[in-house]
Amino acid sequence: MSYNNDNGPNKTTGQYHSMKGTVVETIGNLTGAQSWQQSGKEEHAAGEGEYNAAQAQGYAEGAIDRVGGRKDAVVGALSGDREQETKGNVRRDKGETQQNINKPQ
Repeated sequence: MSYNNDNGPNKTTGQYHSMKGTVVETIGNLTGAQSWQQSGKEEHAAGEGEYNAAQAQGYAEGAIDRVGGRKDAVVGALSGDREQETKGNVRRDKGETQQNINKPQ
């Protein structure tokens, strides 16, 4: 699995390698080149794995922001700190959006 820099899995590069692997496998099928077929299958599988790992990571990060934001909003509301409450609500909304974007199919 190829990772983008040191930031972990990446959905874009995962899609790229998945598509590239499919193209290479197709060329191998058309030409009868077994090595291209195998290489394409492997790259496609690695790309799919990277995409799925990035999606799971994004969903988990969203859950952390959602829960942390909710906590901050409640603490802010209870203590009368409107700034903390607002920041918590914004963080919770950001986490919810990130979870929706990365929701498993």
